[in-house]
This record gives sequence, C-alpha cells and structure tokens, in this order.
Amino acid sequence: MTEIKFCENNFTFGTEETMNKLKENFNDADVSVESCLGYCGDCAVGPYALVNDELIQAETADQLYEKIKDMM
Repeated sequence: MTEIKFCENNFTFGTEETMNKLKENFNDADVSVESCLGYCGDCAVGPYALVNDELIQAETADQLYEKIKDMM
C-alpha cells in the first residue's frame, strides 16, 4: 500500500485539494495529514508530499497531484 503524507502547514499552496483528490481517486492509498512533517525549508517554498517517505515536490499543487498519480 502506498503511504502519502501531507503537512497541514503546506495547505497554503493548495495541497489540501491535492490530498482530497488522491483520497477520492486512490482508495488503495493511505493518505494522511500531519501538523508538521519536519521539512520546513521545503514546506515554505512550494507544494510537497511524502510518498512512502520519499519527498516529492512540484511547482503547483496540480503538478504535485500528477507526479503522485504517476507513481501509483
């Protein structure tokens, strides 16, 4: 099972919508949100998520969704 984690502090980049789309479209993934993932430097500059503990970054939340979708 794929584990995808989002930082709630990163929602300012639209990642909450990305998270919700992943929850809707990939029932076999464990999608969760945490108050802080400890990637503050990355979190401050753009959208990101941890996919199976691998840092995935993108320029936009939509691009982040596409990157994660391609990994599924």
